[in-house]
Amino acid sequence: MDQKILSLAAEKTADGLQEFLQTLKEDDLTDLLQNQAVKGKTAGALLKAIFKGLPCSEEAGALKRLKIYSCCIQLLESGDLQKEVASEIIGLLMLEVHRFPGQLLVELANEFVGAINEGKLTNGKSLELLPIILTVLGTKKENLTYGKGELSGEDCKKQLINTLCSGRWDHQYVIRLTSMFKAVPLTAEEVEYVVEKVLKVFSKLNLQEIPPLVYQLLVLSSKGSRKRVLAGIIAFFNKLDQQRSEEQSGDEYLDLVTVPLDELRHVEGTIILHIVFAIKLDFELGRELLRHLKAAQQGDFSSVICPFSIALLLSVTRVQRFEEQVFDFLKSSVIKSFKDVQLLEGAKYMQSLFPHGCCISTMILEVVNNSVHSWDHVTQGLVEFGFILMDSYGPKKILDGKTAETSSGLSRMPNQHACKLGANILLETFKIHEMIRQEILEQVLNRVVTRASSPTSHFLDLLSDIIKYSPLVLQSCSSKVIETFDYLSFLPIQTVQGLLKAVQPLLTVSTSIRDSLILVLRKAMFASQLDARKSAVAGFLLLLKNFKVLGSLSSSQCSQSIGASQIHVDIHSCYNSVANETFCLEIMDSLKRCLGQQADVRLMLYEGFYDVLRRNSQLANSVMQTLLSQLKQFYEPEPDVLPPLKLEACILTQGDQVSLQEPLDYLLCCIQHCLAWYKSRVVPLQQEEEEEEEGFYQHLDDMLESITSRMIKSELEDFELDKSADFSQSTGIGIKNNICASLVMGICEVLIEYNFFISNFSKTKFEMILSLFMCYKKLSDILNEKSGKGKTKMANRTTDSFLSMKFVSDLLTALFRDSTQSHEESLSVLRSSNEFMRYAVNVALQKVQQLKETGHVSGPDGQNPEKVFQSLCDITRVLLWRYTSIPTSVEELGKKEKGKNISLLCLEGLQKILSAVQQFYQPKCHQFLKALDATDKEEEEEEVSVSQRAAFQIRQFQRSLLNLLSSQEEDFKSKEALLLVTVLTSLSKLLKPVSAEFVQMLSWTSKICKETSWEDASFSKGMLSLLFSLHVSCKSPVSLLRDLSQDIHGHLGDLDEDIEVEKTNHFALVNLKTAAPTVCLLVLSKAEKVLEEVDWLITKLKGQANQKIIPEASSQAALTNHPMEKVTIIQLGTLLTFFHELVQTALPSGSCVDTLLKDLCKMYTTLTALVKYYLQVYQRSTGIPKNMEKLVKLSGSHLTPLCYSFISYVQNKHSTSLKCTGEKEKTAAGPTAMARALRETKPIPNLIFAIEQYEKFLIHLSKRSKVNLMKHIKLSTSRDFKIKGNILDVVLRQEEEDENEEGTASEHEGQNKEPAKKKRKKEMKCLS
Repeated sequence: MDQKILSLAAEKTADGLQEFLQTLKEDDLTDLLQNQAVKGKTAGALLKAIFKGLPCSEEAGALKRLKIYSCCIQLLESGDLQKEVASEIIGLLMLEVHRFPGQLLVELANEFVGAINEGKLTNGKSLELLPIILTVLGTKKENLTYGKGELSGEDCKKQLINTLCSGRWDHQYVIRLTSMFKAVPLTAEEVEYVVEKVLKVFSKLNLQEIPPLVYQLLVLSSKGSRKRVLAGIIAFFNKLDQQRSEEQSGDEYLDLVTVPLDELRHVEGTIILHIVFAIKLDFELGRELLRHLKAAQQGDFSSVICPFSIALLLSVTRVQRFEEQVFDFLKSSVIKSFKDVQLLEGAKYMQSLFPHGCCISTMILEVVNNSVHSWDHVTQGLVEFGFILMDSYGPKKILDGKTAETSSGLSRMPNQHACKLGANILLETFKIHEMIRQEILEQVLNRVVTRASSPTSHFLDLLSDIIKYSPLVLQSCSSKVIETFDYLSFLPIQTVQGLLKAVQPLLTVSTSIRDSLILVLRKAMFASQLDARKSAVAGFLLLLKNFKVLGSLSSSQCSQSIGASQIHVDIHSCYNSVANETFCLEIMDSLKRCLGQQADVRLMLYEGFYDVLRRNSQLANSVMQTLLSQLKQFYEPEPDVLPPLKLEACILTQGDQVSLQEPLDYLLCCIQHCLAWYKSRVVPLQQEEEEEEEGFYQHLDDMLESITSRMIKSELEDFELDKSADFSQSTGIGIKNNICASLVMGICEVLIEYNFFISNFSKTKFEMILSLFMCYKKLSDILNEKSGKGKTKMANRTTDSFLSMKFVSDLLTALFRDSTQSHEESLSVLRSSNEFMRYAVNVALQKVQQLKETGHVSGPDGQNPEKVFQSLCDITRVLLWRYTSIPTSVEELGKKEKGKNISLLCLEGLQKILSAVQQFYQPKCHQFLKALDATDKEEEEEEVSVSQRAAFQIRQFQRSLLNLLSSQEEDFKSKEALLLVTVLTSLSKLLKPVSAEFVQMLSWTSKICKETSWEDASFSKGMLSLLFSLHVSCKSPVSLLRDLSQDIHGHLGDLDEDIEVEKTNHFALVNLKTAAPTVCLLVLSKAEKVLEEVDWLITKLKGQANQKIIPEASSQAALTNHPMEKVTIIQLGTLLTFFHELVQTALPSGSCVDTLLKDLCKMYTTLTALVKYYLQVYQRSTGIPKNMEKLVKLSGSHLTPLCYSFISYVQNKHSTSLKCTGEKEKTAAGPTAMARALRETKPIPNLIFAIEQYEKFLIHLSKRSKVNLMKHIKLSTSRDFKIKGNILDVVLRQEEEDENEEGTASEHEGQNKEPAKKKRKKEMKCLS
């Protein structure tokens, strides 16, 4: 039969074939076709012949064709056919689809959809036919019967696709089905059906099946729904990561039950590659990705921005077109995240609305850790992003050349957090990825070298961390480090010191790096630039500190941990120690040459020798001999010669230029510290050994003793520095005398410390100390007197006192706390001089100030945070005891000589120390408070919390403040009160806001503010600032602002002088003297901060509305009870009552008025933002919340009309002041006053514009909601160009009388009256 069909098909006409096929039954045909196909014989030719003989123009033929199609589909699904036969059959079926009538196509398609949804497909081969069927069906114009109705071909296709996507898809065909839709022309709605279906299937597939499916989905997205595809992929992997991290925290055998982490990360990496590839081909996909993530940035951050999306973005940076946009987005996201955290920390009332989510910095560092799973495409982006953050947010140079950096405390600003994040990204990437280490190191070193003019401390810290992590790994990059050394001579000294300290661990493992550094330093030693020589000294001192010589004391006795603790290699073997000794002595020889160079170079050397000695005690002999021979050059050996030192030799005179040649005070200071250390650490160990070692230190002791006794005998005339000497900075002699005076004062300080150190509480020694101090004091008094402009010179002089921090702490303890009987007599010598005690406290203050400004103090151990902290604790204990046991009032009574009260100085010191401890030692606050509590017992240390310790100290200062406030008003010490408030503010930061101590502090502060009525502006400001800071820690300050505004209104009176305002007296601190500008400006600044927070909340609300996070419920409650909206409306409502009071207040011209106008403008801008938000989310079902309607009503009745009255009041005040100025002087002052008036009235037009914008959007919202929100609002009629007709008439009449030119005057009157009429008409129109 098959042969007959084929032969008939070969004829020219198809008539015979058609007749023959009509005689056959459908089953015969299908059986024949089935047999031929399975045998693999002429199935293709037979099928072609059958199609030829069954034209679709006849209904019977079309139905037989449908049967043939069904048969072929079953054959294809059976899997019995050979591959070639199956392909041939599919090809023929595809070619003939377009001939089918529409109705049969619908049946065929339904058959397919049914088979898919019921899971009847066995191998899915026939699915290749479905896209053709759907495509052809979509082209049919006639109406076709579908279900119970009739639809066009296009609608049938849509319904079929909908049905297909509503059913269940077998896992094995998901990819093929998704791929199938690529070939079907789809509308946007149809694409959406398909995409939603595929995204739902994700969670049911094996992880390995997802990458090919995502690939197909991305190809499909070129037809539409790009955003949905990307959002779905990101959401799926975000959810997977979250599930994994939740489970991981509890189960160490997690990989046995869920997807192995390694597999998940590899799948994520593959998908990221697919998306990036798709973006390269379709830029619109990249734009959609950025749009989607930017929208999320405003709303719920964590739902979209996750480790997966960040990794994806970092990979997209490889597409040049998006590189800049992506980095800008990531940068802004990071800084926004840190700013949001900062804002929430400062607003307690908002914290409950935002449960602590995952921070973006944690996510980025997670991406770094994930990138270990072959995410090479992410790594490059990570490195670039790390450097972008460090470059953009690193420390900046400020005007005086200092760096604008703050401490490593917890109060870091967002910029510093962002910079630190950049450094962490680079460090972690460096640790994980070997391939990229060279590049990171090169880029860091390049920045250190090329950015010499701007601060590079953050790059040096990163370099130090990288090298500490693995010095041995960096040996392979030694060439880059050696190359950097060539630039040492051209870098600033701070950069050189930082760089050498960072690379120090490399010097101990790599001889090539060490040798090349020494070579560079030797060259620099003879360079013409001073900085280069200083760099050489810094480098050599570092080497001396870190190459230990055999027999040196252990490094545990040293303060600096750099070096020995960082790396342990065979440096300390016997051979190396001997080699080190030769090496160090060679360096010492090089350094001795520096003693003939400029003062700055010598000074560096003297400051560094003490550290060298401490770290390398075997070099003591060499160091001390060097110092001894240097001192001998300036020492008068004859015991009777006065003065004992050759000061002339220390000064270099070249023509008119006079400069310091030898910093003799620093030399003596260095000798004194080295000697003290040597005696305490080395001598006790050597007493049993040979005695000749003692020679140099005995010699130095004798010299210092001799210098002391002769300095005491010397008069100022011996130094040629008496009162008659010239100290002016303009003459050579004056400069020389200043230098000499400075040296003598420094030497006196050094000798004071030396004699105290060796005194063993001997009365004679203490008398010597007092005599030395008197010499110091005389000179300091002369310098103060001679420096014409007050005490500036003296202030500069004493900031760098030569007394060490440890000595200051010991001296203060001896002066104020030592009650040992045997010391009593000798200490009474020092205690008898109030000036000496004041000097000791002053030096302590200067040391703390230096710590606050630079992060360290001068002198030995000044760079060691632990020892500085210990000294701070000791000093604080003494100052606290002195202040509390001898109050200032008691001291004032017995005071005879001039000068600052010592108790007041102690209080100032306490205030500075508390500030420094919170800046640099935040984690040690508990330890600090424990050190202050002298009564503390060891066994109780576990129980006492920080809050309790802080509260104990707070109570002491509260008592002091209450004593001060109970004094007579004329005896009130404003400065002391302000210092006490500052101390209380610092201590209150240590209280936990939930603790009972905090509540007590808040109620006490509130009570003081309510009951104290001192007319002292600075004290009022300090106390109210403290009240606000405490208040903000537990709730919103708006109610406090409202009460204060009522007080201000009560004291300053109303705009309308006829109205008498009732005085509320919530806070007695607010009175006529303090209300304006002090309290007024303070409350306005706090209101501005609340407005910023509310504005931020509204932005969040808008973002969440865009993401459709707000529930769309039909009840009125849905919008009314959204907690964020509730908080926003309450804050704005209370602020509105606050401004309601202030705009009625007769404020004095100037900053108060200016600030109030600007803040009112912000208030209306925020109200407008809220109205815009309701326009965005408004739905007819929910309407506008009632509390929003109340807020609008309140603004219309209580604020807007009063704003216009206030504007008129301000303008009248300015016109009055201008008139007065004009009458007083019509000369140069006139224009200045005019300019000031213009500047002060500038905010008025901005305010009017803000009010009108608010009203404009209210009208829009009224129209949309059909609620008349404008019924309580009188439309604005005020303008900054308002023409007042009556005033104009008066002015014109005056001109007429002056000029006596009637015609001209009447013409002007006619011209000018017309606009006034127009204005009135316009006003009437607005009112109607």
